[in-house]
Amino acid sequence: MRILFLTHGFNSLTQRLYIELTTLGHQVSIEFDINDAVAEQAVALFKPELIIAPFLKRPIPESIWREHRCIIVHPGIKGDRGPSSIDWAIMTEQKSWGVTCLEAVEEMDAGDIWASVEFPMSCASKSSLYRNEVTEAAVEAVTLTLERIEQGEYQPEPLNYEDPTIKGQWNGLMSQELRSIDWRVDDSETVFKKIRAADSQPGVKETIAGREYYLYNAIVDNDEAKALSNQSNAQPGSIIATRDRAVCFATIDGAVWVTHLRLASATDGEFSFKLPATYLLGEQIQRAPESARVMDLPLAPADVPLHATWQEIRYRQEGEVGYLHFDFYNGAMDTQQCQRLQAAVAQAKEEKIKVLVLLGGAEYWSNGIHLNQIEAAQSPAEESWSNINAMNDLCLEIINTPKQMTFVAMQGNAGAGGVFMALSANKVLARHSTILNPHYKSMGNLYGSEYWTYLLPKRVGPDTAMTLMHNRLPISAQLGAEIGLIDECINASRDDFVQQVKIKAQQVAKSTELAQQIALKNLQREKDELGKPLAQYREEELTQMNLNFFGFDPSYHVARYHFVEKLPKARTPAYLANHRNITAATQLAEA
Repeated sequence: MRILFLTHGFNSLTQRLYIELTTLGHQVSIEFDINDAVAEQAVALFKPELIIAPFLKRPIPESIWREHRCIIVHPGIKGDRGPSSIDWAIMTEQKSWGVTCLEAVEEMDAGDIWASVEFPMSCASKSSLYRNEVTEAAVEAVTLTLERIEQGEYQPEPLNYEDPTIKGQWNGLMSQELRSIDWRVDDSETVFKKIRAADSQPGVKETIAGREYYLYNAIVDNDEAKALSNQSNAQPGSIIATRDRAVCFATIDGAVWVTHLRLASATDGEFSFKLPATYLLGEQIQRAPESARVMDLPLAPADVPLHATWQEIRYRQEGEVGYLHFDFYNGAMDTQQCQRLQAAVAQAKEEKIKVLVLLGGAEYWSNGIHLNQIEAAQSPAEESWSNINAMNDLCLEIINTPKQMTFVAMQGNAGAGGVFMALSANKVLARHSTILNPHYKSMGNLYGSEYWTYLLPKRVGPDTAMTLMHNRLPISAQLGAEIGLIDECINASRDDFVQQVKIKAQQVAKSTELAQQIALKNLQREKDELGKPLAQYREEELTQMNLNFFGFDPSYHVARYHFVEKLPKARTPAYLANHRNITAATQLAEA
């Protein structure tokens, strides 16, 4: 079927649906919803049999939905309508939620229902629910919708609020007044709920030291934070500690960590995008007499339970296997985070282990260098250079592991340098839902580093390596395994995935062939080094990156600025809008 995606952007849900539908054999093209005229032109060029809107911020133009069947992928149960669906589901503490595929009509989210899939709600942020439960339900609902359309006999269900099975309702845009925290009465769980219902947008507005900020990424329910609150005897809402550039707020019954802030009203010379909390607060943190910087724990002592305290990097050892978790917000890794993770890897390698497993975070594996931090630096070019070198140092630390076998276990999505960092390990496993973007060029034609010119061709061959780097398209973990980019795709829930990885790692640690495997990998590394040293790969890559950062072509800096500021798209990239490529080729042939 010829399917046009009309979408606000190529976000994680849109990417996953693109992968699933193209895998099923559908011909999918994408058009960003810039304005009515552009959308109408895309429909005229592609002549789709079906239009799907997986991620829109405004209604589909009437000129389109009256002439073509348009399916809205709505992140809500049957009858739910409005722009803040998941927000309301979290705030009203729904036990289950869902995704509904419905036809576009004049009234918002009121069209006939083609499919609806529900799921149990987890205690997670809006963005986490969207990337995981909502995305999985959307894949199922869209697939079912397509099956019903193709069969031609199914009659979609009209929305009827008199039907007792319809549990949803209209909810308008959730206001900041409803999201606001009352530190005098809101306990830690309530504060946590309000912040996670607003993550990743719009955040919860809060006044700190006389200025208004939006709060993001809350972490609660840990023993250390409660102890800090009790010890400080601070007023609820005050900052009592910092760690890894996050701040810890006292509450009436404990404390809540918040990792990121955004200025509610940025003035000239200030930044309007999310940044680590202490980066934005700066001197205000130093002036707060009750605040204290809590000790960093790159490798927490074994007697500290894994979730007893919040930290970005955590290490635990089970028998002869070490597990290194690193939970970086949205998968971005700045210079300092790369350096801390490199130190943690180096320290873990000195422990009495035979296998080192790099688990990343529950939400993301890694998306490479930290574009927000780079944009906020005094010299973005210099910070880009520092960041990519720190990423390279981290990759080198993983590659040079002569005493252990190294595993990477991707629980979440990975992009750009994060994919190639994963390839630094001996064995790469990924959960089936993981989306991989093994390329850099979407960010202003970046060349990329992280030793990709060494690591990628070794796994997939030079031809496939070039195809991946130039196509700029996401691929599934399953396809990644089929082409050799990763070693294995595991179809499992998040918890089961980690358990399966642990079983595999323990089996390798106990294997009688382990010593031989380590000897063989070290011998291969020596042969590779003699053929072409890693330092030469790095130098060649960084020569190209230097041009990206400091050269005359500003494409990278322009693309980064547009990305971090979330500016509206001016056009759909050619590699997504196949209908425009086809038209251009046809016109050229006719000429």
